[in-house]
Amino acid sequence: MTLQQLRYAIEIANSGSMNEAAKKLFVSQPSLSNAIKELEGELGITIFERTNRGISISVEGMEFLGYARQIIEQTELMENRYTGKKRSPVYFSISTQHYAFVVDAFVNLMKHNDVSEYNFSLRETQTYEIIEDVRTLRSDLGILYINESNYKHMNKLFSDGNLKFTPLFNTDPHLYVRTGHPLAHKEVITQNDIVPFPYITFEQGENNSLHFSEEMLSFSQIEKNIKVNDRATLTNLLMGTDCYTVGTGILASDLNGDGLKTIPFESNEVFTVGWIAHKDRRPSVMASKYIEILNDLVSGSYFDLNHFLL
Repeated sequence: MTLQQLRYAIEIANSGSMNEAAKKLFVSQPSLSNAIKELEGELGITIFERTNRGISISVEGMEFLGYARQIIEQTELMENRYTGKKRSPVYFSISTQHYAFVVDAFVNLMKHNDVSEYNFSLRETQTYEIIEDVRTLRSDLGILYINESNYKHMNKLFSDGNLKFTPLFNTDPHLYVRTGHPLAHKEVITQNDIVPFPYITFEQGENNSLHFSEEMLSFSQIEKNIKVNDRATLTNLLMGTDCYTVGTGILASDLNGDGLKTIPFESNEVFTVGWIAHKDRRPSVMASKYIEILNDLVSGSYFDLNHFLL
């Protein structure tokens, strides 16, 4: 087993395609394929499963890639320290529900990042895809919530995917509305208050279910419902209409401006927002920095940090 073979495997996983990886590595596709076959033969495992539709990472492969990334990262740190050799780009990827505070923390990471060459990814996506991205090592971290209604189902998915959920904070559900909304003057919102207004929710695709709903609260008698798939569309609708959505209560003022406000919703449910990561993959230096920024953001807020839903 060589470092080159490890780098080959990592690039294939990052690219999702043997052909694309070969182009980026400046090697022929047959040479790359043979190198991986030799590596798999030596280790006695299948790293990539080949099908007519392309390749996918096997369960054994996910575990192997977790170790491979750690080895390559430590090797590059040593090379940089003792030989002055230029490091390859730093990779860091997040998959998340549509939270402004996640972007706010990402902005802070960018401001305090002193790496000269990097390849970052911030992917706001559907709940099921977040879990899949982290499970298959497409992303280092996934950020989502669990509550009393979904935690058994979510914890099973975490366990099946060899993932660990780490809480960030607890929060009550909050209504998001424009500052000129008819309900904006209220201190607490009830379910009767929202009946006349359209409810905006994020589309969950083929895996749509109450377990994956992003809005924290599901209402059985909603006559006006609008589905969206990105946060910019949601923000524009909130700013320009009397629509509402439900979320954590955090507003990133630098990103959202002063046109929105949040109001607590009358509810007995508590929601735990946190991050997931692969159990067999130690957080990278960049992932650790990002987690630290998230914790700093949370520590300065009013959120309950003592009673997490586990």
